[in-house]
This record gives sequence, structure tokens and C-alpha cells, in this order.
Amino acid sequence: MNSEKVDVLVIGAGPAGTVAASIINKAGFKVKIVEKLKFPRFVIGESLLPRCMEALEEAGFLDAIKERGFQEKFGAKFVKNGKICDYLFADQFTPGWNWTWQVPRAEFDKILADELEKMGVPVCYETTVTDIEFNGTDSITTIEDKDGVKSIVEARFLVDGSGYGRVIPRLFNLDRPSNLVPRKALFAHTVDNKRSMDDEPNRITIIVHAYGVWVWVIPFSSGITSLGFVGEPTFFNKHEGSNEEQLRALIASEPYLSERFKDVKFVFEPRVLEAWSSTTSKFYGEGYVLTGNVTEFLDPVFSSGVTLATVSSQLAANLVIRKLNGETIDWEKEYTEIMMQGVNTFRSYVMAWYEGTLDTIFFADNQVPAIKSMICSVLAGYVWDTTNPYVKDHETALHKLAHIIGLRDSMAEKTNP
Repeated sequence: MNSEKVDVLVIGAGPAGTVAASIINKAGFKVKIVEKLKFPRFVIGESLLPRCMEALEEAGFLDAIKERGFQEKFGAKFVKNGKICDYLFADQFTPGWNWTWQVPRAEFDKILADELEKMGVPVCYETTVTDIEFNGTDSITTIEDKDGVKSIVEARFLVDGSGYGRVIPRLFNLDRPSNLVPRKALFAHTVDNKRSMDDEPNRITIIVHAYGVWVWVIPFSSGITSLGFVGEPTFFNKHEGSNEEQLRALIASEPYLSERFKDVKFVFEPRVLEAWSSTTSKFYGEGYVLTGNVTEFLDPVFSSGVTLATVSSQLAANLVIRKLNGETIDWEKEYTEIMMQGVNTFRSYVMAWYEGTLDTIFFADNQVPAIKSMICSVLAGYVWDTTNPYVKDHETALHKLAHIIGLRDSMAEKTNP
């Protein structure tokens, strides 16, 4: 059996894996990526957040992405019963990037992987990890290519960015159930011929369709728009037929979409994704660190996936570099606690969204600009800025604000019956 020695083996060639691999490679270490699938491959998570730009910049990917001409994204628009709430990233509380992109992930992920190979890091596609043995921080990983040929990779450290593949958690029984309610998405890419400049091309639109049910509308620069409905699985039972028939019926039932997407052409047969929320018992171990969706995936509503993937990999890569240079790393304090700050902030916003708390805030009259800018920072992905009260006190701040709005509106009704 052939064998190879590297400093770091990275599992997964999505944004988590490529960001980690690039940063570690730039520090002078020998890196290799193994990826189970062949690229390009479809995946959701198409609306990025400004915070991920910092990670993409450190990894050296920004120029290659800019050359592709993806749709620039400057904010997020929320719609309910015809009422609109716009969040522009330029108004955010936290200093940082105030724009990003909306991207077909198949193209986006391939650009990152191709750029990584130009940097000299090999990416082995259609290669599966079948076994991992640890000897302290050193490891021996058995991999198998598409032809069934097995080989081993000896590494000083492993970075698992395998996303939904969850390689290390599954091999070592680290998977744990999420505390979020299982939900389902029915979605497709559409040929958006009726799009106009008034139809948000420079931001994502999120529509409240019914209680606990929402729609994403993500325009790409190509004229294609990603469109999907999300809700509890039982919601979709009211519409019979194929995925396409169900999605067309849902489009017709949503006033904000019905005319624009009437008889729209689907680029591919509408697809279903469900029960995606997941977590793990720990984010690191002797000789490995987990990054991206392999640590925890919450929900697509605030587009947190790629941000958590790239930021966790940015942080983990720099810790791995220090580890390989002989430093002692407190992985709990320097990695897990930091990442959980971001995960838990997003989790509070996801739960507040489905509870209806954010409806009260987003669609309130006479919003306070300073508070809106703080919430905008969270929507931009700056969930590690604890100078922001709506990050630091994420578990309580939203509910307190919604309560105050409710009291204010109730008093106004009594004063002006």
C-alpha cells in the first residue's frame, strides 16, 4: 500500500477545508486535501456574509473570486405581508467588511479549490477516508480513491472540514442531536427573466410566508435566481405531486412571488433537503480539529453556514500553525469557546426567528437606528463582537426589545384608538 507523509491532512475541499489548507500552506507546511466528491458539485449556502471576507482574504482567495464577477451583496431584505425591512451592511455597528457576494456554490467552491492547487496544495477528489489511527497528535489515515485503490497518509495533524460528511465525528462517535426543530427545504434555481433592478439583485430577500415558514430569494449575476421554501416537514404535506408541482403551487400561493416566478423555468428539478441541524460533542482532540459544518450546522435562514465554516477554519489554521511550531494550545479556550460564541449567537437569532420574536422587531414602526445597526452587524456575520449588546446579550436582548416594542405599540393603540 502506497504511503505519503504530510504536515497536515485536510478532509474536505469546501470553503472550510480550502481556507484552512491555504493558511497553513502559506506558513510553509506541507498540506494535502482529500475530498469525497468530484467538483464542481451542488450545495446550498449561496448567500455569503461580510465577516467571511476576512477569512477569504487571509487565505488569498479574494482576487480569484472577484475575477469571476459574482453578484455583489450589500444587505438583506425581509418581507412580510407586503411590509419591507431592509438591512444595509454599510449601516452595521461593527467595523469591517460591508459587502460580500451571492454565489452558485458549485462554481464558488471550485474556484477556491482550483486556486489552492495553484498554490501547490494537492486536492484529491473522489477520495474517501475509510480509517484513522492516532498515535498522540500523529495520525495514519487510510484513503480510497474512485477505483478502489487504497493508500495511507501520515500526518502530524488533521483538519476535518468535511461538512455534511462529518468524517471524524462519525468514525469516533462524536455526533450529537441538535436542539433545533427538524425542518425541510424545497428549492430550485430559476431562470429569472422578470427580475428588475427593483427586485433586490444586490441583496438576499427573505419572505415570511406563514408562521414558521419562510422563503429565500437569492439572485445571481448570471440571471439565475435561487428560490426555496423552508418550514417544518408537515407544512409541505398540504401540496401533493412531484417536487416541481409542489414548488409551483407554493410560488402561486405567495403574493410577493407569484407574478415574478409564474411559469418560471427551473434549471434543475426542485430538490429537498431536510433534518440538516447537527452538532458534535467536541470540536477538537489530540491530533485533530473540526471546522465548518462538521462542528455544527444550524439553519439556512441567516446564511451563517459559510461564515462559520470559513471563520472556524481561519481560527483553527492559525492554531494548528502555532501547534506545529511547538506552542502549547488551549483548544478549549482558544477555539471551542470562541466558536461557540458565534454559534450560540446565531442560534439565538434562529430561534427568535421561528418564534416570531424577530417579526416583531424587523417589522416594527419607528425603529431606533442605533439598535437596527447592532442587529445588522449580526446579520453581517459579526457575531464575535461582544461590544455589541445584541451579541453579548444575545439570549435576552432580542426578547427584551420585542417586549418593549409590544408595550409601546399597545400604549399607542390605547392613546389613539
